[in-house]
Amino acid sequence: MSQDYKEMGEKLLKEWKGDNYTFGEGALGAAGGYAARYGKKALVVAAEFGEPGGEWLMPFMREVADGLDSAGVSFSVEKGARPNAPREDVYRIAMSVAKSKPDCIVAVGGGSTIDACKAASALAVFDGNDLEPYFGVDTVSAIAAEEDRKPIPVVAAQTAASSGAHLTKYSNITDPATGTKKLIVDDILVPPAAVFDYRTTAGAPLALTLDGALDGIAHCWEVFMGATGKSYYDEIRNITEAATRLIVEALPAVLANPREMEPRVALGIGTDLGGYAIMVSKQNPATGAVEKGGTNGGHLGSFQLIDFLSHGRACAVLNPYYTVLFADAIEAQNRVMGRIFQDAGYVPGDIDFGSLGGRDLAETVALAMIDFSESIGFPATLKEAGVPQSQIDIMIKASKNPQLKMKLQNMPCPLNVERGEVESKMAPTLRAAFTGDLTLIP
Repeated sequence: MSQDYKEMGEKLLKEWKGDNYTFGEGALGAAGGYAARYGKKALVVAAEFGEPGGEWLMPFMREVADGLDSAGVSFSVEKGARPNAPREDVYRIAMSVAKSKPDCIVAVGGGSTIDACKAASALAVFDGNDLEPYFGVDTVSAIAAEEDRKPIPVVAAQTAASSGAHLTKYSNITDPATGTKKLIVDDILVPPAAVFDYRTTAGAPLALTLDGALDGIAHCWEVFMGATGKSYYDEIRNITEAATRLIVEALPAVLANPREMEPRVALGIGTDLGGYAIMVSKQNPATGAVEKGGTNGGHLGSFQLIDFLSHGRACAVLNPYYTVLFADAIEAQNRVMGRIFQDAGYVPGDIDFGSLGGRDLAETVALAMIDFSESIGFPATLKEAGVPQSQIDIMIKASKNPQLKMKLQNMPCPLNVERGEVESKMAPTLRAAFTGDLTLIP
């Protein structure tokens, strides 16, 4: 692995989270000390009871339990969330929180369990029986201010190199009735303490590893695409370069030897940086406004594809096509990404990214991203993934939901629903993602 980028990634994470995040081999024991910050009673929500194939986590669950015992924290256990955090699991966990009245929740699992615990931590405190009012941006903070109460603290013990849920303000919840995801986005839900022991990923199903890795790239790339002219541009460029290089280099090594720890550590750091990417925030010195990064097209589309594709795969399919759509607005970003994939062997060495521009540059980068996906067995189009063409109309309609407006606004060229730009720009891009025909993209 590239030692320079590994060290750069570690430095970035430590500067960002300080003493509130313990990561690396052997980190699990710190969960008990973090829980003790909030009291002597915890509810452990453990993913291995709810997620398919999660039995590999059992030995690590015992390490968490030992850490809680050593810190003098008593606990009861509730099963974790199923994949994609169905809202019924949030209600179940919230009910368990309300009954046990813990000082904190210790969420042990991947993004689904941690996201469910974030939502449940608010639902249980505010005596709610419906999640709908919580979806959107800063809704939980508004309720907390009105009631003068805060959600139960969540100590997040991440076990999958993927979503960065243990570090972020996002809670992705699925409505099984409609087959779509909805977002709660609120700084009040950021876990105040987190651990990630990268050993936990070594026994994970390879499909989970692949999905998580591509989700990490998507986090960085989508935020970086939208960073032109923003005060945090240099910061997100450094994050994106370190994370993408680590993931692109490590993933083939993990596939070759799933138990080897060096590439597992690189994936862990890389996907953690993906979590940092979607939390990047900086005050613009000229305007005084706080500018925040966020994901856009790939993540937006993935919310309507959960019946067909895992989240990471959906983002991996869609993002090359959005890269072409935004070609003229992201030339500098495309040169950074192009050189990363060129160094990894997915772009011919004789291509000069200094002389390419516009659509030609974007298509070169998009094709490199597609080649990388295909090299790890991912589909290159929605059609290959088994998505019916009729789903595109569903995606277009769902994208107009006001609760998802932030995804349209985060785009390098924000799409305006009222001006019909979802139909004129997003729709043909999704048709290109269905067929693989880049010429369909406006």
